[in-house]
Amino acid sequence: MKHFKYRDGKLFAEDVAIAEVATNVGTPFYCYSATTIEQNYEIFSRAIAPLEGKIFYALKANSNQAVIKTLANLGAGADVVSEGEIRRAIAAGIPGPKIIFSGVGKSRNEIKFALATGIEQFNIESENELKILDEVSRELQQRAAIAVRINPDVEPKTHNKISTGRKEDKFGTSVDQAKSLYVQASKMELIQPLGFSVHIGSQLTTLKPFREAFSRVADVVRLVRKEGFIVSRLDLGGGLGIKYQQEQPPNPKEYASIVSQTFGDLNLELAFEPGRFLVGDAGVLITSVLHEKITSTKKFVIVDAAMNDLIRPTLYQAFHNVIPVKKNKGSSAEPAEIVGPVCETGDLLASNITLPKLSEGDLLAIETAGAYGAVMASTYNSRLLIPEILVNRTKYCIIRPRPSYEMLIALDCMPEWL
Repeated sequence: MKHFKYRDGKLFAEDVAIAEVATNVGTPFYCYSATTIEQNYEIFSRAIAPLEGKIFYALKANSNQAVIKTLANLGAGADVVSEGEIRRAIAAGIPGPKIIFSGVGKSRNEIKFALATGIEQFNIESENELKILDEVSRELQQRAAIAVRINPDVEPKTHNKISTGRKEDKFGTSVDQAKSLYVQASKMELIQPLGFSVHIGSQLTTLKPFREAFSRVADVVRLVRKEGFIVSRLDLGGGLGIKYQQEQPPNPKEYASIVSQTFGDLNLELAFEPGRFLVGDAGVLITSVLHEKITSTKKFVIVDAAMNDLIRPTLYQAFHNVIPVKKNKGSSAEPAEIVGPVCETGDLLASNITLPKLSEGDLLAIETAGAYGAVMASTYNSRLLIPEILVNRTKYCIIRPRPSYEMLIALDCMPEWL
């Protein structure tokens, strides 16, 4: 959490006091550091510079337009998985030719929109998807550049729900099928196969799975070239982990070294799709204490944020550290469960977190919440989506306002017979 630091016992985001934002905006809210995002991008960009690779930010990590624009201004393209994300990328200043469309379930309408937008590349994940793209391309008489996604059947040693490169996962094609699809695509009039893509999962904290997966992809490239086909591009996805607790993830230079060792002699244009690495530690979720509840077995700190605001702890059993926005040096600390108001036992934001005695209105910061936080939020229990704030040195801006209850309820349409 590079730019979230205490000053005189008070938590700041860059040069902005968190308590000041809370007073003006109300809690709960997400707060992001623009400087952290920029520095993370520069770290990754410098690491892959010798490879002459291009960065396509994975919007699924955090698709707020201000976040996208911050990265677009640095030169990033976009990795998207829906028409909505294409539209967000374009609205934030990333043009079609800098967009890669991934995902296993692209509809015909989404494909039409992507072709009309002139995106750089479709990552193809199945034979049927290739056939659909071929049909739509011929219907519109528009050329489509593709990369065939390889599922290398590698165990990424991350959470089961974010593992994407094992043979039992829904993503990509087997090594043999990938070669077959590439040959098949080469015979299609308006389909332009450029290369292959691979992505084996998110939050990887060791390089071994990358090395294994990349080696299998390199073998495919050599085999396809040996059969006389041109392979000019590889999309190596993302997945590089960050530190939430005690993890020691590899740094981007170590990762880039693996890429260089594996593909250095193949003369390929390389694309990378970092998401969490760029934005994960750039954000915190700020919440207010409602009250404490002591039972015979546990101490619960009940706050105004909930699982609908940050679902990662419930969905992935993910750890997020929690710290007070204002230090209380005179209070003894003890472990507590941080829970929200949602009517679910699973509404747990953090477990066994050591915190001082807290009172109603005290502020807490849930750390490392910049990725897969706000973007996965919902209005469960008819709770309002919470604001997002972007800090840039001494300034901050509300980059997504809190809607009103009237706006939320007005989304429903009552049938005339009622």
